Amino acid sequence: MDLGDFRNKAAIVGVGYTKEQGTVPGRSALSFAQEAAKAAIEDAGLKKDDIDGLLIQPTIGQQSYSVAAKLGLNNLKLLANEDVMGATAPCITAHAMFAVVTGQANYVLCLYGTASKSGSFSGMMMGGGGAMPPGPAYGVFGANMEYGLAARRAMYEYNTGPETWAEIAMSQRKWANLNPRATFYDRPMSKEDYLAEPWVAEPFRRADCCLVSDGGRAYIVTSAERAKDLKEPPVYIAGVGQSHHTPDIEQSHHMTGPTGAKASGEMALKMADIKLSDIDACEIYDCFTYTVEVTMQSYGFFQPGEGYDFFKDGRTGPGGEFPVNTSGGLLSEVYYMGFTPLTEGVMQLRGQCGERQVENLNHILVSGNGGILQTHGTVILRRQQ
Repeated sequence: MDLGDFRNKAAIVGVGYTKEQGTVPGRSALSFAQEAAKAAIEDAGLKKDDIDGLLIQPTIGQQSYSVAAKLGLNNLKLLANEDVMGATAPCITAHAMFAVVTGQANYVLCLYGTASKSGSFSGMMMGGGGAMPPGPAYGVFGANMEYGLAARRAMYEYNTGPETWAEIAMSQRKWANLNPRATFYDRPMSKEDYLAEPWVAEPFRRADCCLVSDGGRAYIVTSAERAKDLKEPPVYIAGVGQSHHTPDIEQSHHMTGPTGAKASGEMALKMADIKLSDIDACEIYDCFTYTVEVTMQSYGFFQPGEGYDFFKDGRTGPGGEFPVNTSGGLLSEVYYMGFTPLTEGVMQLRGQCGERQVENLNHILVSGNGGILQTHGTVILRRQQ
């Protein structure tokens, strides 16, 4: 089969949010996963026993069979842990699509739950255990500093920097100010506010860095045929793609692009049989403001060095020409790996985003980025026609 044979043959039919998200002490990652799963099943108008596939992005200590047991899913045809960090949600979506189209499963629950803010986060950025990476010996600790290396290189090569990143951060904060679920719903941010933020790891200020959050998110994938009879409007999976630059960042050639967005985006667009110009909005994995810039640059929305002109004057914010990260994203809504952008894309195409709803959307491009620009997944979502 050609990848194009899967175009629009599968759909996302249920989305599950936890009622609380952000800082929620006293709960486990599993409890959030259970709540999100239940919400997604109810949103789709399904019953628990309809679910015959489970793909989870694990947090520390989670195993798919244990999560399935705690959810009471006892008759699964498809079960797996999948983890390529922030790229996992797009990759899981592709695997769920293949499963439901080929008959391996009927309804695949894709699930993430975390207590990273109030529980234990140790090990997540250090590979979850095992041998200590070499960075600390040179004063480099964790993702903030490693992405900072890439951003600093881009400042040198392409004259980007805080002027560009402020535009990204402010636009996403404006989206969050329209989203009652968002961590920063009631906290606007001006350019002066952005510049007053403390340094985390130069060149990143605090507003350049994603949140750490408690909570969960889930969605369900089924065939397009089954989707017609369910509770909510289906959102079709028009295209998928993956591309993984695996070298560690200090040995990489992709600090300033192209990241895996280029090849995975080309694959997804080809499968969807559309052009980049047909994309109406983007939900971009935004662990850092610079990640948004280099990802969209790698997709081809603008050329290297043109980021400021693309993002300036609120172009990607509410009322702007090209909406990006309409929930507030990982920077200003909540951090659930790639589940945050993907579920927001679904809700926008369902027309269920309230005050932040964007009109006349047909295709939304969703990105996932994992490691330190090392893994990438792309999903193109299409509205029900």
